[in-house]
Amino acid sequence: MKKQYKPAFKLAAIAATLFSGAAMAQSSVTLYGQADMFVGGIKSVGGADRAYVANSGGMQTSYWGIKGTEDLGLGTKAIFDLNGFFRTDSGSMGRFNGDSMFSRNAYVGLQNDRYGSVKLGRNTTPYFVSTILFNPLVDSYVFSPMIFHTYFGANNGRVYDPGIIGDSGWNNSIVYSTPNFGGLTANFIYSAGESAGNASKAKWGGNVTYFSGPVAATVAFQQVKFDNTPFDLTNAPTTPNANTPYIVGFDKQTAVQAGASYDFKVVKVFLQGQYIKTDVNNNVNGDIKHIDGQGGVSIPVGAGNILASYTYGRVLNELSSFKRNTMAVAYDYNLSKRTDVYAAYYYDKITGLEHGDSFGVGVRHKF
Repeated sequence: MKKQYKPAFKLAAIAATLFSGAAMAQSSVTLYGQADMFVGGIKSVGGADRAYVANSGGMQTSYWGIKGTEDLGLGTKAIFDLNGFFRTDSGSMGRFNGDSMFSRNAYVGLQNDRYGSVKLGRNTTPYFVSTILFNPLVDSYVFSPMIFHTYFGANNGRVYDPGIIGDSGWNNSIVYSTPNFGGLTANFIYSAGESAGNASKAKWGGNVTYFSGPVAATVAFQQVKFDNTPFDLTNAPTTPNANTPYIVGFDKQTAVQAGASYDFKVVKVFLQGQYIKTDVNNNVNGDIKHIDGQGGVSIPVGAGNILASYTYGRVLNELSSFKRNTMAVAYDYNLSKRTDVYAAYYYDKITGLEHGDSFGVGVRHKF
């Protein structure tokens, strides 16, 4: 009997070893990210004194992450991404004090070649992705005009504009992304408010993107009925400022954006437009309407690119309005495939306020 089972035992052991090796070969975990540091001067619009700085994240916010996949067979993979921001100037975690460890992405999900992917956790919003893909200064929170108009609040003393409410990533969210259909993809996101008895307190949105040769285009939409914590906008202070960018009587915010680009080889042209409406129920200032248009170029010069962007914005409610004109120019020079140096200048003007401007030189390394 022992002789009868011994060969079977050996075959099972060999099969187990081969299966284990195959499973390991079909799984991967990657450490990745980038470190960005610049020196320069920053002067905010409205008359604040200039600050000379050595800061993190001039061209892009520094981040690091761990992502991985496991092949489950039949064209399906398990996926995860744990990705957080950090500040090279101080070594601190997050974009600001109090930012969570993995505030860029923290999700787990499934991906299928035929049916697309589902991601559960904290996800980057499709609206943010469309914003950064169709302006030449991408997601620079120091030098990109479109980022300032979209994700920073503005105030001329009579009209307060909160910009996009709800951050560039949403907690407690579900994202579904379609497969790529000849360059066309769609992404949908839903974020639960997780407040018992208030199912309407939710965020949702999506985008459609198209990439084919030199042509690219997008349309994005989102609606927000709460910020990171349900009801924190409704119970906000009566006098908003840069540190409390909320609105008393907030009901919801709806935003829509369209963008396009064309690469002529000698120059790549970018265009964007967006409309943001913030509904307010306080019967004092009325709803806030926000309109933007952005044009930009990326011009190859030597081993780098000249980047230039101009954004015009108008914000109004029932009491008043203001215009905002913002421009930036930069040169980004590639030392290698992973390391570049840059110099940039940014100018910002709001009606009735003293202009702001910033400049800097920096280095960015991707790993």
